[in-house]
Amino acid sequence: MTECTVDGEPLPFVPGQTLAAALVATGRIAWRTTRIGRRPRGVFCGIGVCFDCLVTVDGRGGQRACLVRARRGMTVTTGMEDGDE
Repeated sequence: MTECTVDGEPLPFVPGQTLAAALVATGRIAWRTTRIGRRPRGVFCGIGVCFDCLVTVDGRGGQRACLVRARRGMTVTTGMEDGDE
């Protein structure tokens, strides 16, 4: 397995796996909250149509975790650090 970093912690993944798949595979089903109501969000549609799985990848915000393939060494931050994305 290979690893990237999510919120400062290592995230293992297999080659070709999306960030959303890697997060769910480790038991993490939510990684941001809504602005209103602070409801948890993670992968919903899984095909890039919705915006529930947004993360910041290597400093670039608004990336859909269900579309971004995990890469060794990438740094990902989620909205769970400050309760908002």
